Amino acid sequence: MIKRNVAIAVKNSITLLLIVIWSPLLAQKNKFERSKDVGLLYGTSYYIGEVNPYKHFGTRMKSGGGISFRNNFNRRWTMKSSVLYHVIEAWDSDSDDPWIRNRNLSFRNQVIEGSLQGELNFFNYQLGNSKFPISPYLFGGLAYYRMRPMAQYRGTWYELQPLGTEGQGTEFGAEKYKTTMFSVPFGAGVKTNLFAIFGLSIEWGVRKTWTDYFDDISGKYVDPGLLADLNGELAAILSDRSIQQEIPNTAGNNNGGLQRGDSGRKDFYFFSMVSLNIRLDRKATTCWEHE
Repeated sequence: MIKRNVAIAVKNSITLLLIVIWSPLLAQKNKFERSKDVGLLYGTSYYIGEVNPYKHFGTRMKSGGGISFRNNFNRRWTMKSSVLYHVIEAWDSDSDDPWIRNRNLSFRNQVIEGSLQGELNFFNYQLGNSKFPISPYLFGGLAYYRMRPMAQYRGTWYELQPLGTEGQGTEFGAEKYKTTMFSVPFGAGVKTNLFAIFGLSIEWGVRKTWTDYFDDISGKYVDPGLLADLNGELAAILSDRSIQQEIPNTAGNNNGGLQRGDSGRKDFYFFSMVSLNIRLDRKATTCWEHE
């Protein structure tokens, strides 16, 4: 059911983006409804994956921000491009699940995202126009992001992808995962005018990804001695930081071969943002009745 709902949401996001791209070409446009604005964004972010499987806003949230540009085709349809930078962090030690707490892993991920999104206003809305001052909206589109998962050891943060903590890049693991990929953003928000050429928008957005390594956790433990020989001692240390070993295997007292993550579930990341929007083109006036 969850996969089906996600597939429907992704499909709707892509459909919404295509409609926004083509609708101005298929319908007669009112030049007085068109406008452009720039947004200064600030907010927080979190993720759902192995370290935080279910709780929304359940990780160590940090602040981030970015900038956006809106091309408002009319009072209902908008195309928005944006660039965001956030740091997403989560720790097993914060979990209520004893198995996750015992695994004792943590990560911090620096995310830079560029996106192109279509927005559909529920009501007629126009920045600077007191006759159309507020509207909820839906958005969907396509994003390209760069991630950088890291873990802390003895006060220093180390980048995890080059280390291959699950044996990536060796005969005992898969290829090293990509750190630049596409995602599908979709969500909802509300926009309102403040005064003159200024407006405010608040939105919550989901990012559907196609990776299970946003947190550098997906598959199984590799024997630490073998991993240290192949990928270095630091890879072995950061791979298994369990408080207690689960079931000692025949090769020794370690978790080699046991489950470290859930490779069947892809990771999601989320942004909650407030944006100060500033109209760029024709200055707003009180003479809207003629438009």
